[in-house]
Amino acid sequence: MDSSQLLKGVLDLAVLAVLRDADGYGYDVLRRLRAAGLEDVADASVYGTLRRLFQAGALTSYVQPSEEGPHRKYYGLNKTGQELLARSTETWNHFAGAMSVLLVDKEAA
Repeated sequence: MDSSQLLKGVLDLAVLAVLRDADGYGYDVLRRLRAAGLEDVADASVYGTLRRLFQAGALTSYVQPSEEGPHRKYYGLNKTGQELLARSTETWNHFAGAMSVLLVDKEAA
């Protein structure tokens, strides 16, 4: 199965989940996603998702100076983002539960 297609469907949820714990800038969000096991996530996909979620009103943003180079644009969840995360989590849990039921090998049990 092509994991990139699965990732496209859940990237919004993954980014929201990462930002639930702490605000982050683009590369930081990417690093945290990869550390969580989503090694195949592309840089451009994460940056595009952050921009789209911000434009949809689910994220706040602010700029902070960086000692290592240019200023960094940080993103964080706002109330709309928290509500979207809650709804998306519920949808994901329902879907994952249904898939678990379908994938059980009844003959092996």
